[in-house]
Formats: sequence, structure tokens, C-alpha cells
Amino acid sequence: MQTQIPVDLLKTETGKTANKILRSCVHCGFCLSACPTYGLLGDELDSPRGRIYLIKNALEGKEVSDGSLVHLDRCLTCRSCETTCPSGVEYGHLLDIGREFIEQKSPRPLPQRVMRWSVRKTLTSPGLFNLLTTLWPFARHSRADSKLKKLVEAAQTQPFPKQVLLISGCVQPSLAPNINLATRNVLHKLGVGVIETPQQQCCGAVDHHLSGSEDALVKVKRNIDAWLSELDHGAEAIISNASGCGVMIKDYAHLLKEDREYAPKAQRIVEHTMDISEYLLQQDLSAFKRETNQNVVFQSPCTLQHGQKLAGLVEKTLVDLGFRLNPVADAHLCCGSAGTYSIFQKTLSHQLRDNKLKNLLKDEPEVIVTANIGCLMHLQNGTKTPVKHWIELL
Repeated sequence: MQTQIPVDLLKTETGKTANKILRSCVHCGFCLSACPTYGLLGDELDSPRGRIYLIKNALEGKEVSDGSLVHLDRCLTCRSCETTCPSGVEYGHLLDIGREFIEQKSPRPLPQRVMRWSVRKTLTSPGLFNLLTTLWPFARHSRADSKLKKLVEAAQTQPFPKQVLLISGCVQPSLAPNINLATRNVLHKLGVGVIETPQQQCCGAVDHHLSGSEDALVKVKRNIDAWLSELDHGAEAIISNASGCGVMIKDYAHLLKEDREYAPKAQRIVEHTMDISEYLLQQDLSAFKRETNQNVVFQSPCTLQHGQKLAGLVEKTLVDLGFRLNPVADAHLCCGSAGTYSIFQKTLSHQLRDNKLKNLLKDEPEVIVTANIGCLMHLQNGTKTPVKHWIELL
């Protein structure tokens, strides 16, 4: 794709990055069939190719309308288009640039800005969020399993030959505490000690995707300093069991590539960060093998299969351990959660969730398992079938 970005903008790292990504697009249109919003709306401006044109026009100095931001907001950032694209267009990074650039040219109305600020502050403030989930009658959250909690507490007193740093998440400890408990229990059984990050150490994803890039970078740098200290004191890996957090952390090096002080630090964090499925792939899991007739279906989060490029890894692990997994039609399509998308784009989000649940429930599974807290909560609110993190099966 030819571009005519102004020289002044091309001299910046942002302009250079955007120009390189734009020029890699060859207009082929393969992304259209992979895009959930284009599939629902049929408007090319609600497809990756259409959004790329909107961003290109904005960067070239052409008129920006309120509608441009509407089309970008409708994007789930699922990155299914990246998996499909034969040219390797880094659409996710371009979208981040485009959203910020267009929002500066055409600021959101005040009510929108207040709402987005309120949501990101609520989700990333553990004290406030934990209080609200306790008081809010519609918040479906689970209590910690007391037996599992005792097992984990007992194991913590034992010496372990190796240890890892587990990213606890900013909302997961409150909404689904059994995920981290189950992860710790599994790792303990493998002889791995676990250091868990405090709840206030948010990965920065919520701020990053809700017009809070400066706040996100503050959190990112704070995390890097804290986590490097753990690596220096013997942690062999940084483990995430929420694929949304994992993909954000693995992007730290890109976010800080212009920062001379933090770029090498961020790269070290990225090199040591693994999804829990990646880490378990390196371990002997024979102790977890079983014969079971339990009817299970796995929903692969976009942040796992498209963002982290780990498609099929969890499914293979579960099958190898003896679980029977149902096939899922259109498994590459988003469930509609997409972080805070389900808050700001309810209609589209619910349509995508209903479509996903129809495919997941086709063979009447006993349980739906996933790999991301956002997907788990979103799907759980649309069905009576139990929805859990796959690590809980182990």
C-alpha cells in the first residue's frame, strides 16, 4: 500500500512504525472473512482493511470524522486478521497508533471520556473493585474452594527446587480465585514454588486500550522493576494464566522500544514470560493423566490463539492427559468479551457471545473451559453450563 504520510510525522518512531505496517498491506482482503465485526455488520469500514484505510487517511492529514473513531471502537482487537494475513500486517500495533492519533484529532465527547476513565480506574483499583463485586448483586463470581486453599497453604511451607512468578491479575483474584489456587496447586505438584504478584500490579492492558496510555506505561515500568527483582532472586519464569494479561506483557518490549533505559529491561521480561500452557509443556505431566468420559469443550481466547500464537496448545495438552474434547465450529472467532468491549459495545458483544455459545454447546458438554478470565465471565453470563479455566481440570 502506498502512503503519503507527512515528513514531520515520518521522522517520529510512531510515524515510521505506522508507515512500515501500512506499506505491508497488499489489499488482498483475506482479513474480511476472519473479522467478527465484518461478519456481523457487512460494512468494510468495520473490517481490518477498512480500518487500515481510515488510519492511513488520518495519518496522511486528511479529514477525520467522529465516525472514524466509531469504526475503530467496534474493533475487538482480536487479531484474528493477523493470523489470516499472508503479508504479516501487524494490525494490532497499527490500531493502537490509529486510535490514539484519531482521538487526539477528534476528541471524544465528555460523557464518553468520563465513562472510560471510570471503568479503567474501577477495574485497576483492587480495593474499589473488590468492594463493588461484593455489593453488586449481578456480579457472578465464585468463592475460593476451602479444600484447595488448604492444600496450597500447606504446600507453601515446603522447599521447592525451583520457583516461578505468577501474575495474579487485577480482577481474577476477586472474580475467580480458584484459577490462581488451582495453578499454584498444579505447579506445587510438579515441584515448582510460586511467588504471586499482588493484585494492584495490573499488567496495564485496561489502561492501554481505554485511552490511558500514559497510565499504562507507569504501570508497565513499575511491573518491570518489581518483576526483574524476582528474576534476579531466582524466579525462572513469569507465568500468566490469563491470556489477556500474557499478550500484554509479551508486548512490553514493543511499547518501550523508544525508551533507552527500559527497552532492554522490557525485553528481558518478555523473554521470561510464558502462558501457563507453555510452561507446562516443558514439564512431565504424567501425574495428571487420567481416563475420563467427561464431556468437555475448550473455548480458545483470541489473546491466546491470535495474540500469543499458541493455537491448539491447550487442546493438545488436555487430549494428551486423557480428556475428551468436543470440536468447535468457527473456533477462530471472538466470543465478544475482548476486555472492556462487552461494556462499551454490548449489542455486538452479546451477538458474538450467543454465536460462540451456540457452537460450544452443540454437543451438550458438561463444562466449558477457557484460558482467560474475561472470556470466562462473559460466557458464564450467557449460559447455565459451568465455565471454568482449563487449569482447574487438572
